[in-house]
Amino acid sequence: MTFCIAMKVEQGIVALADTRITSGSERSTARKVSVFEHGRHSFFLMTSGLRGARDKMLTYFQDEMEEDGSRFEKLYQAVNAVAKNLRRVASEDRQPLEESGMQFNLHCLIGGQLERDTEHKLYLLYPQGNWVEITEGTPYSLIGESSYGKPLLERSLLYNTTLETALKIGCLAFFSTRTATTDVDFPMDVTIYPRDSFHIWQIRFEHEDLAHVNKWWQDRLRRSIDELPSEWLKPIFPLQKPHEGKAS
Repeated sequence: MTFCIAMKVEQGIVALADTRITSGSERSTARKVSVFEHGRHSFFLMTSGLRGARDKMLTYFQDEMEEDGSRFEKLYQAVNAVAKNLRRVASEDRQPLEESGMQFNLHCLIGGQLERDTEHKLYLLYPQGNWVEITEGTPYSLIGESSYGKPLLERSLLYNTTLETALKIGCLAFFSTRTATTDVDFPMDVTIYPRDSFHIWQIRFEHEDLAHVNKWWQDRLRRSIDELPSEWLKPIFPLQKPHEGKAS
């Protein structure tokens, strides 16, 4: 399983991805984010799904970028090229995979800005090759293990959230997911695209880098539960008077 999240806020895009790869009983570490930059073209590609399909699709797309990547003027055009290569891999590999009992599965998050985009863009690409744009109404998308981090995002992330706060929210969603499943783990790769910058920043965090943040969050959660208003519990848990023994 994978944890990949991308958040589009007014100031730009923040994306986080774990690096754990699980194949049967074997586990390894591999980057799940690829960055493409030249001139006023800057975007990233994150994937969740079959690693073999991901590597093959990415190889095809990188070849296309090297041959004539400059023809893309808007990000959706690059997304269409990724989709084309995703369908190509599906046509080559779907039948053998299904015959071996596996399902062809590859989701992508693609975000950034090209020279003719009026603002930063974020897209979710499905295994079938169709895509949707992530907009202000729900300014994020999760691929991979999405159940555990989504409640926090729904409650706290807004389009006018700052890049710094969005990164904090993304980290907390990662902590929640990592706690609940063994298939998501550090190192955690962070990708940041500030609006109109045409440059992507990347940084990797190890477990020890954020251990104090995780502990702070865990302590606050426990304290908040203790401090939660309790008057509504009285009809359910009435106060019991201590037993008064009879005089002998």
